[in-house]
Amino acid sequence: MDIDDLEPRNKAKPKKDLEVLGVEELEDYIAELEAEIARTRSAIDGKTSHRSAADAFFKK
Repeated sequence: MDIDDLEPRNKAKPKKDLEVLGVEELEDYIAELEAEIARTRSAIDGKTSHRSAADAFFKK
């Protein structure tokens, strides 16, 4: 067994220190997060669509 097998696969990213950011930087950060959320929701929608199509195909 390798030592890497014991490490968690998805390490939590350290949270950004919001105290050092100004209002404009915080608004930019929110915009980045909202864009990432939209991208993630789009990926979920695509996967759900593919899953529905596969379910429909195999239930014939």
